[in-house]
Amino acid sequence: MTELTSNPAATWRDFFEMCKPRVVMLMILTSLVGMFLAVPGMVPLNILILGNLGIALVAASGAVVNHLIDRKIDILMKRTHNRPLPQGRVDAKQTIVFAIAIGVTGMAILLFWVSPLCAWLTLASFVGYAFIYTGYLKHATPQNIVIGGLSGAMPPLLGWSAVTGSIEPDALILVLIIFAWTPPHFWALAIHRKEEYAKSGVPMLPVTHGEFVTKVHIIVYTAILLVVSIFPFFSGMSGMLYLVAAVALGLGFLFWSGLLMFKPKPTTAMETFRYSIVYLALLFVALVVDHYLF
Repeated sequence: MTELTSNPAATWRDFFEMCKPRVVMLMILTSLVGMFLAVPGMVPLNILILGNLGIALVAASGAVVNHLIDRKIDILMKRTHNRPLPQGRVDAKQTIVFAIAIGVTGMAILLFWVSPLCAWLTLASFVGYAFIYTGYLKHATPQNIVIGGLSGAMPPLLGWSAVTGSIEPDALILVLIIFAWTPPHFWALAIHRKEEYAKSGVPMLPVTHGEFVTKVHIIVYTAILLVVSIFPFFSGMSGMLYLVAAVALGLGFLFWSGLLMFKPKPTTAMETFRYSIVYLALLFVALVVDHYLF
């Protein structure tokens, strides 16, 4: 089955949906935290606004390209079959033009008004997600999300480099946290959507190796994440408040991972997935609170 005939009645909501606004919002939260942690005081207002605007536009462009490349498998999955492209509300040409327009705008903002380093790092992240992950890795290996997760882990570094114009060890620690978080986050969703991924031919780990192996991987990676998440304390970037928050949130993630392994219900995988989003948001909020208050 392929996408339906293009419908000329596309609305702004269709284009907005293709930008994956909730995903981009979480990315911008981590970008903001990277900015705030990069300086002892407040971030210059122009960098704060223009930097995050540029990063958000390029990230949204990557999301639109993801919709374009995945449109033929999206119609096979319950979670995605109502997207604008599979349903024909937006056609491929409109999608390409839209992706280029917002992507070029975002790059111009970063390149001319923020930081060339931030711009090129953002472009690298875009290429990694939109083309290397979506176009190749996603369909090539069950470790797709592990390898491709680096692109999605970049926003704290993008925010940091927007403010400082440099790459520093503490910024890389923030990237490492999201890099470790990404596999258990997506594998929980993949367990919940296992049949749909199998139907669409995407070799997610639960499809290729089964749920038990995937659950073991989730526990292992969550334990790694717990260790990695306390690196900011030992590097001196954060204090005791953050340490307590990181340990408590990490133990919560381990609890859900264990529940998924040993006492699963039909809703446990999705609840674990949802907790992982709350986990990351609260972890990065704790970084900022600790930075400014302690």
